[in-house]
Amino acid sequence: MSSRARRRRFDLVPWLFLAPALILFLYFKFIPMAQGLKMSFFEVRTYLGDRWVGMDNYRQIVTDDRFTNAIKNTVLLAAATTVGSMALGLLLALLVEGKARHLWFVRTAAFIPVVTTLAVVAEVWRIMYYPGADGPVNSILAWFFIGPQHYIDHEDTALLSLVGVNIWRGAPYDMMIFVAGLAGVDRSLYEQAAVDGAATWRRFLHVTVPALRPVFAILFTLAAIRGLRVFTEVFTMTNGGPNGSTEVLMTLIYKLGLQQGYLGVAAAGSIVLFVATVILTIIVRGLYRKDARA
Repeated sequence: MSSRARRRRFDLVPWLFLAPALILFLYFKFIPMAQGLKMSFFEVRTYLGDRWVGMDNYRQIVTDDRFTNAIKNTVLLAAATTVGSMALGLLLALLVEGKARHLWFVRTAAFIPVVTTLAVVAEVWRIMYYPGADGPVNSILAWFFIGPQHYIDHEDTALLSLVGVNIWRGAPYDMMIFVAGLAGVDRSLYEQAAVDGAATWRRFLHVTVPALRPVFAILFTLAAIRGLRVFTEVFTMTNGGPNGSTEVLMTLIYKLGLQQGYLGVAAAGSIVLFVATVILTIIVRGLYRKDARA
């Protein structure tokens, strides 16, 4: 057997191992995505046949007040969740970072919200947010002489309450990534900074933060995508209410497509969300590469 034929055979081996997964991805991910793109240009009529409408579905997304409200809520929720979870995650990472034996238990306990089913988390928080004076969270606030709050039952506080749940669940995941990043920081830099008389906060700003730039880029991308694609907690806790104050793109797409039968408009909304996610990822990666070259 010639060397070229042997090399060709070895080149096929990895693809043979990947083939089952690639077939599943093709059938359950890429083909439905292509079908969704096709549906976004049609008025889907189940028994009458689809009718071509071109860009009308996308125009409706831009002009419909429900979509503009959902886009606004999605952006606000994603931005607040991203900043909050990364800030809290970094703080937790600084507190539990180290080699002490007892820290494994603290890290494991803090990571429990991430591995808990999201629907269960949302239902527990819905109960905790009970607006009455005897609600779990309101009972705790009463210890500090703070009156009962409405949380998810009022337009002014519902979205902020969802942000709190997302931060509570997302921060431990960010914490573990930050802990891994902190383990790679050169300890001699801290010693040199201390010898030069740098205070703790200066060591953090000029040693820790620059060393964690790749981690920040990865977490910002993941957290932003997680925020844009939020669905389960909103659907379980508020279902977009009260009065649309927590309606996000995913819940609106679900209602339009599966409850009201506007599958074409829902498909167009899904494509818009997909494109926004891709653009956000490209921008973040581009900024990181530019900063790395500098």
